[in-house]
Amino acid sequence: MPDLELAERLAREAGQILLQVRASGLFSGKALGKAGDQVANQFLIHALAAHRPDDGLLSEESCDTRERLNHERVWIIDPVDGTREYGECRSDWAVHVALAVNGRAAIGAVALPGLDGGVILSGDVALPPPAAIPPHDGAPRLVVSRSRPAAEALAVADRIGGILLPMGSAGAKAMAVVRGEADIYLHSGGQYEWDSCAPVAVAQAHGLHCSRIDGSPMLYNREDTYLPDLLICRPEWAEQVLALIG
Repeated sequence: MPDLELAERLAREAGQILLQVRASGLFSGKALGKAGDQVANQFLIHALAAHRPDDGLLSEESCDTRERLNHERVWIIDPVDGTREYGECRSDWAVHVALAVNGRAAIGAVALPGLDGGVILSGDVALPPPAAIPPHDGAPRLVVSRSRPAAEALAVADRIGGILLPMGSAGAKAMAVVRGEADIYLHSGGQYEWDSCAPVAVAQAHGLHCSRIDGSPMLYNREDTYLPDLLICRPEWAEQVLALIG
């Protein structure tokens, strides 16, 4: 099975498992989030061990042994991105499955199981991007955290006359840009590699700009997995946004 197909299938099936856990009615709130994290993580790590036994692995929900640093190919997963939103039975949470090759996000799948019918977006940065979504006719739309919008994002929105769209998980926010529902996702409040690797792979594969907020590239499979900031946006906004926060 090709890597892209595997990433899509794992993200989709993990999302379905999470919906079943939630529908069981056995858990709620934080307990639901914890149960979802554990069940989805076990499914993903066992499936990757079966299908890609020679690759490295980094998961938010598994102990990091650093053995992954010996691999050029490393799967980086977040079984439930937006555990709080999942536990609250909201729709703005995601499942992230990504493959980093030589430190770069190469392949990614982001499932949004909470949306009607379930949605999955995926991409391979080595393939030509799909046709671009036409530019938004109106004020630029910035997706920001529901509870902790980044100061830089608020400042940029003020300078460019932007509209703020509060949303839950990083994956949900990034995919809003990919889907054409938003124009800019600027984050500076602290994240880890599993929060952004799959969204960055998908966004880059769709022709969007992806970088740190200082303009440097997003690098993965580092010894320190802390990767606190990112900018995902339509290409026409990248230069102006980076200049405003530079």
